[in-house]
Amino acid sequence: MDEFDLIRRFFVRNGVPGVPGVVAASGVHAGAILGPGDDCALLAATTTAAARFAVTTDLLVDGVHFFSDVDPRSLGHKALAVNLSDLAAMGARPVAYLLALALPRPDIEWLEAFASGMHALADRYEIELVGGDTTRGPLAIAITALGEVDPAAALRRDRARPGDDIWVSGCLGAAAFAVRERLRGHPLPAVHAALTRLEKPVPQVELGLELAKLSAQGLVHAAIDLSDGLAGDLSHILARSGAAMVSSIGAALWAEALPSHECLSGLVPEDRHDLMLFGGDDYELLLTAPTMARGVLERLGGLHRIGVLDARPEMRLQDGSGGERVLPNRAYQHFRSESDRL
Repeated sequence: MDEFDLIRRFFVRNGVPGVPGVVAASGVHAGAILGPGDDCALLAATTTAAARFAVTTDLLVDGVHFFSDVDPRSLGHKALAVNLSDLAAMGARPVAYLLALALPRPDIEWLEAFASGMHALADRYEIELVGGDTTRGPLAIAITALGEVDPAAALRRDRARPGDDIWVSGCLGAAAFAVRERLRGHPLPAVHAALTRLEKPVPQVELGLELAKLSAQGLVHAAIDLSDGLAGDLSHILARSGAAMVSSIGAALWAEALPSHECLSGLVPEDRHDLMLFGGDDYELLLTAPTMARGVLERLGGLHRIGVLDARPEMRLQDGSGGERVLPNRAYQHFRSESDRL
């Protein structure tokens, strides 16, 4: 099986290169005019005059971003999910994606499972694989995802302001806990729920679209998805927003308000907080919003108010007794040494 056989068998959904994509059931986007099999994909024009393409890409490397024995179906899901999470963090509606895949060898069973996991998630959001590339090499997966968003509504990192509430979706720390326990050699059944959070994250696409509507009304100021840990990703918002304001901006986080996954319940508070703050792969949304937005954000459901922005130039974690500690601007690096960091 050569490169083109591989593409036709596993990644061209209709079985014939260049067949126009299926119109999404929602009618939001007509999909690909020309899909895999040519030098470029052709996509239908945006659905509104105001909409623009949002484009993101992520590279996953064997042994750096995932365990080598990961279920390939879960890996296909995650490879696409992390990109959809980036689109969600911008409030963009997913449209299409491209796949670049390096394989040591064309393993039929592995490819069938990988493609199945990826296509299943794509079908959930009615998006199409419109092209990419395959080559021989150490296992690595790069997906580029495209979405649509009105720039006036787009969620950005540089619009947070002192006085904003800090909100986060879902619960935190499970994926980092799964990595830690696997590296310690603990049996997988003991961390099954946490491992699911690591290997099959759920991109918060629907929430991102709702937040974009609120952003257009001035009710959400900044947002980011949590891939490298709450403290590390919040520091990106503080840096970008501080530069935009040419002013200091910091954050006070409330330890008792941080929403931990149930798998962390047996840990001591310091251990639990470190996994939530510096762990990675949560793929929840972190956002800042003015106080007047509290009611509408509470009604969305699934969001937790975990702190407030201020003019002090650092992040602090405050406990219920009034104590606080300054948090470093670092993110948890799952498999990476310092020399591997970008």
